[in-house]
Amino acid sequence: MKAITTLRYSLLVTALSTVIATSTFAGDAPPPSRGTYPALPSETPADFKPTYDGFDYETRDVMIPMRDGVKLHTVILVPKGAKNAGILFTRTPYDASEMTSAVESGHLGVAVSHDDDASDVLVQDGYIRVAQDIRGKYGSEGDYVMNRPLRGPQNPTPVDDSTDAYDTIDWLVKHVPESNGRVAILGISYDGFEPLMALVHPHPALKAAVPMNPMVDGWMGDDWFHHGAFRQQNLEYIYEQTASRKNTHKWWNNYADDYQFFLEGVSAGAIAKRYGMEQLGFWNKVAQHPAYDAFWSDQAVDKALAREPVKVPTMLVASLWDQEDIYGAFAVYKAMKPHDDAHKLFLVAGPWFHGQEVRDGSSLGAVRFGTDTGLYFRQKILRPFLAHYLKDAPATTAPVNAYVTGENRWETGPAWPMDATGGARPTRLVPGPDGTLALGAGTGEPSATAQYVSDPAHPVPYRPRPVGPMSGTGWQHWLTSDQREAASRPDVLTFTTPVLTAPVRISGEPNVHLVASTSGTDSDWVVKLIDVYPDQVAEQPEMGGYELGIAMDIFRGRYREGFTVGKPITPNVPLAYDFRLPNANHVFEPGHRIMIQVQSSWFPLYDRNPQTFVPNILFAQPADFQPATQKVSLGGADGTYIELPVTGS
Repeated sequence: MKAITTLRYSLLVTALSTVIATSTFAGDAPPPSRGTYPALPSETPADFKPTYDGFDYETRDVMIPMRDGVKLHTVILVPKGAKNAGILFTRTPYDASEMTSAVESGHLGVAVSHDDDASDVLVQDGYIRVAQDIRGKYGSEGDYVMNRPLRGPQNPTPVDDSTDAYDTIDWLVKHVPESNGRVAILGISYDGFEPLMALVHPHPALKAAVPMNPMVDGWMGDDWFHHGAFRQQNLEYIYEQTASRKNTHKWWNNYADDYQFFLEGVSAGAIAKRYGMEQLGFWNKVAQHPAYDAFWSDQAVDKALAREPVKVPTMLVASLWDQEDIYGAFAVYKAMKPHDDAHKLFLVAGPWFHGQEVRDGSSLGAVRFGTDTGLYFRQKILRPFLAHYLKDAPATTAPVNAYVTGENRWETGPAWPMDATGGARPTRLVPGPDGTLALGAGTGEPSATAQYVSDPAHPVPYRPRPVGPMSGTGWQHWLTSDQREAASRPDVLTFTTPVLTAPVRISGEPNVHLVASTSGTDSDWVVKLIDVYPDQVAEQPEMGGYELGIAMDIFRGRYREGFTVGKPITPNVPLAYDFRLPNANHVFEPGHRIMIQVQSSWFPLYDRNPQTFVPNILFAQPADFQPATQKVSLGGADGTYIELPVTGS
């Protein structure tokens, strides 16, 4: 009886609720969603339509279809009144929307203030600006693959960055009526890698390419390794770039000093595991390919472009103190130049850090140039280059424009390296006993050695401590930081010439012939070519005695017989290590001295060599790290030397 009464009550309540709801809202809109109240409505419209009356450009946000059906998010900025305008196109993994609205402004030149855009040139010559998210990043569909290889052994799919560039350019010239059908693709770093990809089977409407500081060969000398030594501070970049489509997962750190963080972390692999990076496809590829095997060589961009005719006018832009991609631009130039039959290849070498060519270029760290070298590049080199190929302006750009550091001036020439007088001559710098350094044939004295103990527990910092992250202050100009701190350490060998009485001009790559032994079974070797300033500099007192790095790099000893396979080093036997330092275009002035430093760690930018041979240094264990006695052979027939590319001035 009680159950029947309860059931009747429930049915009555349900019926009354239905009657009330029907009588209240019959013929009216559906009831408001939870949390909204008709008596006090929202002050935010459901679909706000902004006005842009004060803008001097129009923004078009589109999804452009690729040949496989994937659509790529693309932002098109068209100056008001544009007609028959050329297009400046950038493909980026760093958010096209942010690139085209870094500052909210109705003025195009202010809105487009991302690093990869020369906004002054864009506005001055009325170009249409296009920025596109590459596939798999931010607003674009598809899968993201770091520096997606060209179709082939490392990419069995029907698409790559070359096809995506082609398909986008094809769409743009058909759907942007204000354009003149001519496109230039440009960008810096990863965005500089993209113009190189567009050169492979290029679209006919692609009239110019400007790869600036491009990522080219990540193992040989750009972002991931240098001659086999892993740039472990890039773990932060790999983590943020590949963990999410929109870089929402940020690298965390409980240390103020990256030196201490990486020292306590032991190895790059151990640190990666701590951050859960085994979930990241690119990190797993890096970890599986520590040597220069097919994974790396198949996708080296310079090798790919060495097989391509130079169809598109291409201006490669290199920074002489590029702390991220110092290898790539020169490597591509060297690969492309032999088949530049139509004279469409150009090179610019400026006194900049990575990407500084689109910023103020008046100085780099403590080094002053007297004028804004970045502005000179944009106005005197880049602007006329683009105007010629996009607007039929007169051709005025020299094949090579290079800044002469030390003398602080621009020069032009027909090819790189620069050699104005035709008197280029390889000249040896020969270190001798007691820290001497001879320019020329050397002392001819019998063989001797200079030695130091390399202790992985106390590695040599690559810049003064505390060492901040790559994304922090100090990173941009670490290559120009004073090397006196390193020279004061007992585990760094230092050799110095007498004071120069005449200028010494170099242009190109210095070659290292290091003859050394180690008591361990593996070793890294760092060699630094340095310009030592006079003890006093009247016009800039802080430069008195300054030790300025001109060309510096690292070599992982296990690859002395070849980069494809690492091999143990025979202990205590002098062996030759031959490698090249980065390109330079420098004058060592009278009153200065030339210095060479040799060391076995450059930490924490590069991971520590345990100095005990292990199959994969990325996963070295604490017990593997052992001190080693390093002996550098000096003088005699088989001694160490650095061959400088000395030229006439």
